[in-house]
Amino acid sequence: MEELKDIRDDQIRIIGEEGNKNPVPRNVWIFILSILGLVIIGVIIFIIFRYKEVEIQELGTPGPALFEPVREAEPTKYQWIGSTVDSLRSGYIEIVDTLINDIPIKIFIPHNAELSLYIGRLNKEDKSVIYAAQAADVRADNGGVVGAFVLNGEPRSWGVSKKGYCASINGKVTIGVAENSPLFEKATEEGGYFFRQYPLVSNGEVIDNEPKGKSIRRAICDRQGEIFMVETGTKESFHDFAQALADLGVDQAIYLVGSSAYGWAVDKNDNIYEFGEDNYYKDGRKMPKHISYIVWKRK
Repeated sequence: MEELKDIRDDQIRIIGEEGNKNPVPRNVWIFILSILGLVIIGVIIFIIFRYKEVEIQELGTPGPALFEPVREAEPTKYQWIGSTVDSLRSGYIEIVDTLINDIPIKIFIPHNAELSLYIGRLNKEDKSVIYAAQAADVRADNGGVVGAFVLNGEPRSWGVSKKGYCASINGKVTIGVAENSPLFEKATEEGGYFFRQYPLVSNGEVIDNEPKGKSIRRAICDRQGEIFMVETGTKESFHDFAQALADLGVDQAIYLVGSSAYGWAVDKNDNIYEFGEDNYYKDGRKMPKHISYIVWKRK
């Protein structure tokens, strides 16, 4: 009670347990603060490196192009149909039979031979000729050649009634489709040959023609530089024939007179394959004065 007596009347004493806790040592606080500092620095470094990694990845990733490059399909490359022949061998026609779209087709491939044109009746006894087929059409009114025609450098007819053409100049055969071709003038200047016919295939694409109906069809073709002639074994329309040639892989093709038009081919054994009607211009039928032929002769 004496303790209470030490308090004056104007003082208040709070009675309770005094918190007498030991203070945390200074070095402990320093350690804790150091750890926190290291953690903060580590987090900052992690964030910085993470940001740079994302930035590098974004720089390394190509952005969307305004125009994506388009790869053009490369043209299909075919092996030549004909055999490889010694250049010293006597010229002949290799004959290959095939079936395209259920159409039987006979392919005539010239070897060691050169293409020319001829007007008039052919001499079947000429042993240098290994292939002959009627080339240009004949006018019904005057028997003249239809379309531009150059014979050994001499123009014999003019006009573009048909856009397909075939030229043989200095031993090189060119088949194509054009209203105007500089090869007409070149054939005239360099003693070459040139004629026109219905176009069938241009750059691998089928060209439709007006004539309808079905008949035995023939054509001269260029298939990746290999020149050959073809004949159907059945009567076909222009469209089906042209489609078969395109499916064969032909790049360029023009028509040769088909149906009963006469011609022949000589194989490597000197056997003669004839097509058309040999006696067509008999029994009252008169052969047109300007009937024309493509002729392959041995070199």
